Amino acid sequence: MQSTGVPAGREVTPLELFFDLVYVFAIGRLSHQLLVHPTWTGAAQTLVLYLAVYAAWAYTTWAVTLVPAEDPRTRRMLLTVMLLGLLMNAAIPRAFGDAGWVFVVTFLLIHLGRTVWLLGVGLDRREQEHWRRVLVWFAGAAPFWLTGAAADGGARLAWWAAATLIELAGTWTAHPLPGRRLDSRQIGFAGGHLLERGRLFMIIAFGEAVMTTGTALTTAPYEPMTLLTSGVALIGTIALFWLFFSRSEHIVRHYKQTEDPIRAGRSGVYSLMASVAGMIATAAGDERVIAHPAHHAGITTNLLLFGGPVLYIGAQTWHGRTLFDDLPTARLIALSALIVGCAVTPAAPAYLAAVVAAAFVVALAAFEDRRPSADAPAEPISSDHPRP
Repeated sequence: MQSTGVPAGREVTPLELFFDLVYVFAIGRLSHQLLVHPTWTGAAQTLVLYLAVYAAWAYTTWAVTLVPAEDPRTRRMLLTVMLLGLLMNAAIPRAFGDAGWVFVVTFLLIHLGRTVWLLGVGLDRREQEHWRRVLVWFAGAAPFWLTGAAADGGARLAWWAAATLIELAGTWTAHPLPGRRLDSRQIGFAGGHLLERGRLFMIIAFGEAVMTTGTALTTAPYEPMTLLTSGVALIGTIALFWLFFSRSEHIVRHYKQTEDPIRAGRSGVYSLMASVAGMIATAAGDERVIAHPAHHAGITTNLLLFGGPVLYIGAQTWHGRTLFDDLPTARLIALSALIVGCAVTPAAPAYLAAVVAAAFVVALAAFEDRRPSADAPAEPISSDHPRP
């Protein structure tokens, strides 16, 4: 395997954690955006904004696995992206209003500028080839972002959704160009570093979810129902945390053993993207329940309360399936129970729907906690997938 000069066991630096705070701030903004606009249009807007924010974080994080944060050039790049990212994330609540240009210009400066930067830091030939292809795909989506910023209302959403789909297609298909394809197993990659970055980002993201619950609690009247719903929200968050971290040692072992760390990293980035989206939805649902516990749950609240954990658990189940060819029956049962619960409780009080959703998640976490470690998958499966 050809090395890129990135040590596989490199630790995450304080600057990288500092960088993450700007993007965890965005999680709170996105949860609030979804709470303020609980419609299909609002959900679509939040999703488009989230995918853009996550792409800015994920591609920058991937870049730092190639050029370590200890390099002065990388420190300057990270600080620049932090500044632009703060402006971009602060524009989230008004991105579909008068701050559309602020959001798009800062996003494109991050996305295109970081990629151009990578092409000038001396990566090896294969990496240079890959990032040239990435730049072509990003440049192809840029006119859609800019046209959307110049449009209003539904037209802006349509243009930005098209730009997002172009970028997702490029990422999913490894940014192909005619006659140009790379085998990810031929390229060295600090997969363990990317894994640790994702794990630490999730910890900070969980902190934001806890803050969301705490903020909702402080603004609601101190009554038994408020204490019940906030307690249920916190217990559910703890269970989701446990599901993510309790068996992560098997993922760590895979990253140490695999011959294709880029494929594992790519799967992990997708899984993290969906998991954080599920957390955003769940936090928004919890906040709605704490504010109005006795109201009928309704479709919107149920989709947040049950759909958030479905997305969260489903993404990690898919990740395990990709790495280990393992599909735990307990997780399939829990996903099915959440879907059924969502369908049968819209007319129930919101607090009862929240209790049901949390109970399914807690039951799964308790079952997996009792599951013997020997039952968990340990051997990675081989792959000939192309690199991202």
